[in-house]
Amino acid sequence: MPAGTLYRGREGMWSWVAHRVTGVLIFFFLFVHVLDTALVRVSPEAYDNVVATYKTPVVNVMEYGLVAAILFHALNGLRVIAVDFWSKGPRYQKQMLWTVVGVWVVLMAGAFYPVLSHTLHTLFGS
Repeated sequence: MPAGTLYRGREGMWSWVAHRVTGVLIFFFLFVHVLDTALVRVSPEAYDNVVATYKTPVVNVMEYGLVAAILFHALNGLRVIAVDFWSKGPRYQKQMLWTVVGVWVVLMAGAFYPVLSHTLHTLFGS
């Protein structure tokens, strides 16, 4: 195999994997969301029970994970668009990936308290 043709699996591979994983996670969330919303027509009591489970700390942490997946998927999707449609995109894809990660970390830090405030109050009091 000629030198330089073997993919070494650096940042590009990991962003590809993370983009696919977050996309699948978001798909499964949407699937469950449609199912639990449809439950209201079948049995309003069962729907109320399901919604009650969504108010637990474990599910609240999962909601924070959902926010993380959606934010990364969206930001990385913008990076992919830039790489594909900007003539200099492939040259700067590594820098754009680290910019995406930096923006994602800042946004996730900002989302920490608003998303997890219910759980923090439940576990540690007000």
